[in-house]
Amino acid sequence: MLFKIVLPLFLFCSSLPLFAQEKITITGQLFDAETQDTLPFANVAVYDLETDALITGAITDDNGRFEILETSLGKYKLYFSFIGYATAEQTLMAGGLNTIFDLGKIELQPSAEALMEVEVTGKQATTNSDLNKKSFRLEDNIAQSGGSVLDAMKTLPGVTFNQDGKVVLRGSDKVVVLIDGKQSSLTGFGNQKGLGNIPASNIEKIEIINNPSAKYDANGFAGIVNIIYKKEKQTGLNGDVGLSFGLGALGKRKADTPTDLGSFSVNPKLIPSINLNYKKDKVNYFLQSEFIMQEALPNNEFTTRNYDDGRNLISQVPENRKQFRSIINAGIDYDLDENISFTFSGLYDREKHIDTAQVAFIDLNTNSRNRFYNWREEEVTRYINVAVNYRHKFEQTGHMLSANAQYTQGLEDETYSLNDSSAVRVGRDKTNILAIENTTSLSIDYVRPLKSGRIELGAKLRIRTLPVNYTITPGNQSIIYPDLGTFSDWGENLYAGYINYLLEKEKYDVEAGLRAEQTKVFYDVDPVNAYYPTNDKYDYFELFPSVRLTYKLNDNNKLSAFYHRRIDRPGEPELRVFPKYDDPELLKVGNPYLRPQFTDAFELAHKYSWSSGSLFSAIYHRMIQDQYMRVFSIDDSNPNYDIVNKIYQNTGSATNTGVELLISQDVTNDWKVSGTLNWYTNAIDAYQGNLLFPFERSFDIQKSKANAWDVKINTEITLPKDFTVQLTGVYYSDRNIPQGKELARSSIDLGIKKRLWNKKVDLTLSASDIFNRFGIRQRVTSDGFTALYENYFETQIIRAGLRYRF
Repeated sequence: MLFKIVLPLFLFCSSLPLFAQEKITITGQLFDAETQDTLPFANVAVYDLETDALITGAITDDNGRFEILETSLGKYKLYFSFIGYATAEQTLMAGGLNTIFDLGKIELQPSAEALMEVEVTGKQATTNSDLNKKSFRLEDNIAQSGGSVLDAMKTLPGVTFNQDGKVVLRGSDKVVVLIDGKQSSLTGFGNQKGLGNIPASNIEKIEIINNPSAKYDANGFAGIVNIIYKKEKQTGLNGDVGLSFGLGALGKRKADTPTDLGSFSVNPKLIPSINLNYKKDKVNYFLQSEFIMQEALPNNEFTTRNYDDGRNLISQVPENRKQFRSIINAGIDYDLDENISFTFSGLYDREKHIDTAQVAFIDLNTNSRNRFYNWREEEVTRYINVAVNYRHKFEQTGHMLSANAQYTQGLEDETYSLNDSSAVRVGRDKTNILAIENTTSLSIDYVRPLKSGRIELGAKLRIRTLPVNYTITPGNQSIIYPDLGTFSDWGENLYAGYINYLLEKEKYDVEAGLRAEQTKVFYDVDPVNAYYPTNDKYDYFELFPSVRLTYKLNDNNKLSAFYHRRIDRPGEPELRVFPKYDDPELLKVGNPYLRPQFTDAFELAHKYSWSSGSLFSAIYHRMIQDQYMRVFSIDDSNPNYDIVNKIYQNTGSATNTGVELLISQDVTNDWKVSGTLNWYTNAIDAYQGNLLFPFERSFDIQKSKANAWDVKINTEITLPKDFTVQLTGVYYSDRNIPQGKELARSSIDLGIKKRLWNKKVDLTLSASDIFNRFGIRQRVTSDGFTALYENYFETQIIRAGLRYRF
């Protein structure tokens, strides 16, 4: 059914997203064909292949080398000439797949004829973009200005969010998040930790890579999100300072259950930021700093449980947060000479928050409160990161060897104080988790431009360890599971190497790569742990191929086919054996026996562009083996309370098939409209497995197949006196999930920007989720009960911001 709808859409539609334009560099070296001497001061002229118009050119240096920068994508004829030599010519096709063309050794035959002098002038031409990568500048995202990186990503094509606040690309949360192309402690080394707490003020752009090449780590089957920080290149002191103030959770989608505290509302937020860059001679100093001081409501979870025996209960867990976070990133770029440079950088990231909640358990049959539970969580997380980058540029432009060494220490110190009151028990418990992570990473990358492409080679070593100490102070009739133990120890060693080859021709492009990864993982638990009697470890070697084929129908049409194999490895949080007690009757816990999931992904993509807009369309299909996710299961071992466990578990195979359309159109010079549509089918195969915690029992995943779609529309109008208005609409349809369905949700966002003082100052006013309809709702069916899960976290926020550039 989906294919019948997708194929006509794919063939019919024509438009694009807001891609960043690219430029190319052309290099080479001229020689005398007979003597093999280099030819200094020779002429290189670049002509448009279609119109024969002169576009640009260059003169070779003392060694016969030339370099032509900032040339637009297109088809060109290059002429190489020198007095006393016959002119040589070459054709060059630059369609966006490759940005550096090293023509290598070019020989000119001696001739008695003198050549006419060629006058070189420059001309800008229309550019194309890579079908594989979409870039979005945050400066253009007015409706979400002043917020976090997670807020900024809300309107990006193909991006949605799940109940844990994780980014979902094309229906999957298995997304790797990079900072400046590398895994970083800011995002938990590739996963999505902390995106909602990274201010977007110092971010230049966000890239979405749905089909990564072999040079990227193999994890993250849904794709890669690359967050690019600002970095000025001007000489002298420059940068910007900003201040954002906001109020969140202005209205309540659902009334709080009866407690004294309820859920936070009208939450103040203050985010100052600074970005400084000072460049002089061979040295460039940079400093980026952001601070978050706020009250927030990151979760506000209502769970209505309807048991088969007739009981009906509702509970609410409002995560009322007071938070302070500071991020300081500083470093030095040092050019030893024209070819060798170093970057020394350090990052300090510390976050502290205090969460409080009063949780009432209401019997809906009698409308009475049968249990009252309150808790306070104090958590400090801290990362210290130091890195050294080495770059060696060879004589040919783009020919480069780079190396990176990085060390990170992370700290997690989390204390829960739990108070319980019911007819069964009045008592207090306390837990503390102390985890210190150490990560060492070494990598080396080599790039060699070719006449019609490039070759890339690289290797990587990463060693991670994360021991966890768990301290329990049990109270009367403690609700803490007994015999958990007091420690666990997780480690992962990764050894990787890759080769990637790119070829660009007039009518087609080819990119093919192979990545090899050897991974050793161990997870040790305290021998007294009664639920997982043996430690777990595994060691595997895997190959991850990637292929991209592009056929150029004409200058405005490209058709590409992709294939890549990916892996998603569970990290320590998914394996952790210690439950989280924010809701004692709905416990989240990891699984130390969890295994990686593997994905084979296929895609057919098309791009068509015209003078005032463009269209991108893609059909994709993914086959997933050993997927893992949380499953719901009743724990009836406690005679006083029925507890629902949410446990990570491998759940068999699944497929994800869909179509993505992205269109943009400049209606007038002052009015831009863009839209995205992602329509997909999730097919989940039937599966039966066993849970070990807190006792062995089976669970079932029913076979299901359902369509889902997301649509986003963005319009931007430039008004007189440097005013800009942006309106964004987002709609996510119903979609199937294991054991149930997630219900539809939507959001309308508005942003206004005013520029002052020769565009050095930006004033912004933004309002997100104006009608407060972006909360998450899920219906779940399991053995013995059904549940309605509603998370009306803080989505409705008004912000005012100021940014000054200098």
